[in-house]
Amino acid sequence: MRLKVKIFIQQIIVFLFLLGLLPAHAFVHHHRFIIKEAPYSKLCSSKNILTVNGQFPGPVIYANTGDTLVVNVQNDGTQNITIHWHGVKQPRYPWSDGPEFITQCPIRPGTNFSQRINLSDEEGTLWWHAHSDWSRATVNGALIIRPANKTNYPFPRPAAEVPIILGEWWKSDIQAVVNEFIASGGDANKSDAFLINGQPGDLYPCSTNDTFKLTVEKDKTYLLRIVNAVMNNLMFFSVANHQLTVVGTDGAYVKPFKSNYITISPGETIDVLLEANQNPNHYYMGAKAYNSVVGVPFDNTTTTAIIQYRGNYTASSPPIFPDLPNFDDTNASFNFTRSLKSLADNTHPINVPLNVTTNLLFTFSVNTLPCEDESCGGPNGDRFAASVNNISFVLPRIDILEAYYKNIQGVYGDEFPSFPPLNFNFTGDSLPVELQRPDRRTEVHVLEYGTNVEIVLQGTSLLGGVDHPIHLHGYSFYVVGAGFGNFDKDKDPLNYNLVDPPLQNTIAIVRNGWAAIRFKADNPGVWFMHCHLERHVSWGMEMAFIVKDGKGSQEKLLPPPPDMPQC
Repeated sequence: MRLKVKIFIQQIIVFLFLLGLLPAHAFVHHHRFIIKEAPYSKLCSSKNILTVNGQFPGPVIYANTGDTLVVNVQNDGTQNITIHWHGVKQPRYPWSDGPEFITQCPIRPGTNFSQRINLSDEEGTLWWHAHSDWSRATVNGALIIRPANKTNYPFPRPAAEVPIILGEWWKSDIQAVVNEFIASGGDANKSDAFLINGQPGDLYPCSTNDTFKLTVEKDKTYLLRIVNAVMNNLMFFSVANHQLTVVGTDGAYVKPFKSNYITISPGETIDVLLEANQNPNHYYMGAKAYNSVVGVPFDNTTTTAIIQYRGNYTASSPPIFPDLPNFDDTNASFNFTRSLKSLADNTHPINVPLNVTTNLLFTFSVNTLPCEDESCGGPNGDRFAASVNNISFVLPRIDILEAYYKNIQGVYGDEFPSFPPLNFNFTGDSLPVELQRPDRRTEVHVLEYGTNVEIVLQGTSLLGGVDHPIHLHGYSFYVVGAGFGNFDKDKDPLNYNLVDPPLQNTIAIVRNGWAAIRFKADNPGVWFMHCHLERHVSWGMEMAFIVKDGKGSQEKLLPPPPDMPQC
């Protein structure tokens, strides 16, 4: 069996080389992901969870800028699965992007799919995760992209690089949580713990030994590569008595700045330098949820890990605790995010689109739908829903990419609106209840190749409003502006940052506020955009772009591989 797989992968590589997708200097990394259940014990109880290679979190993947990954995914589990390479642009090749029924049909139990992941200009920390139902709760891992050969970090090389993956844990089976959540029409049960590198930390029951520990040497510097793999919460993160120097986000460098804490959205990555410059001791690093909505239940626990200095000394017991912002400190969350600015030096130039040719305004709302006999768990017995421009997205049963490539009719419509169909005071109080009812459709928005796109991502106050971390597949975008309230098309662009805006793939719209992003539509294919709060995805807060082919030979969508999963 392994020989057959090896031969097949070699055939794939030859196929890619003939297409001109593997330049002679590119290094190809081979990995095998076996999706399988494995037993794990936390918080005084045990359960089986879905994993990659039995690991939780999954294996860390290392590469250099411009390399190629070939990952053979074998599904030995009992449920469908897909793997998304979060933040990788996949130039002209969305076939390995991963979102279920958007760019591929799922990998069914007992089958496999060999994904090719082409790295381009990404450099820093990204990650990979399942993109089918809520499987990413346990199927995830870091993707570390180091500088290409003969290039360096834009900061002194650290003594060590340490992935820090923030996760979330339910004592119940995650699929049972999802099934109950969908059936009830209400909100999902809150989690029982947050995790740092798969461990809850010693503040939780039965967790004295379930604490990640990082040993450091005084006066050395460590690069923490932080990933928010939490399902439904933005997170605050801090290290007791240590300032953090922020140097990167979402696979791109930023102008270094010091902060006592970070705010990190689900899907986002933040790179920070930790200087071990304190008295030798034990110090907690901690993370807890940011929650801006009063009255909505959330997991208000704190996960911890321990920084322990090497040497002989009497450690504080318990370790020194970090000073984290209050759970509802919206200004702390917003101000940190607004502090991010691209490095934008000669070695790491940026290219912000200045001449915008396509302007879009997308509203992101939590909604409700009628429920039979008013027995659902949402407001007034209704069922929760969510929408973009008042369309609650319905996943098709054939993936949109295949339908687009093969011109299969009836799978999707191409009339996703450029602006909200209803114009109202998006962040006003006491909005009419009829605004809560979205349409349920499968619509895409078509972009011409090469257009310079600006999207204003506008949150609404329907059902109170909440922060929305919005992720776009296939692109990184420049966050040129953000603010509270309704976007003002005459005033707000005057304050745009067009000099050094951060280059990101996930941006949190502040509660009842907006963010403006720009990118050039130069990556043909089908690309998903969605909120990265998993319950909002389940409710329909998502849409897809089709970016059409350009005229040149290097501006066209590439053909699919021979082993695409079948629906």
